[in-house]
Amino acid sequence: MFPEYRDLISRLKIEDEHFARIFDRHNDLDQQIKNMEAGIVPADGMTIENLKKEKLQLKDSLYQILRKASNV
Repeated sequence: MFPEYRDLISRLKIEDEHFARIFDRHNDLDQQIKNMEAGIVPADGMTIENLKKEKLQLKDSLYQILRKASNV
């Protein structure tokens, strides 16, 4: 995710608690979704769809933070 911001992501995960929390939640959701889609964890389509929406919102938030931090 966002390879052009790799260094900035590493820095923000250490320096910005809010960013780190959002980043970790995004990664947790990504793994949950993969497990559900693979059938490892039982889930219906609506649950997966809702998790994907939450994950996308988090990704948007992360991107906004990255853009703002890169312009400083």
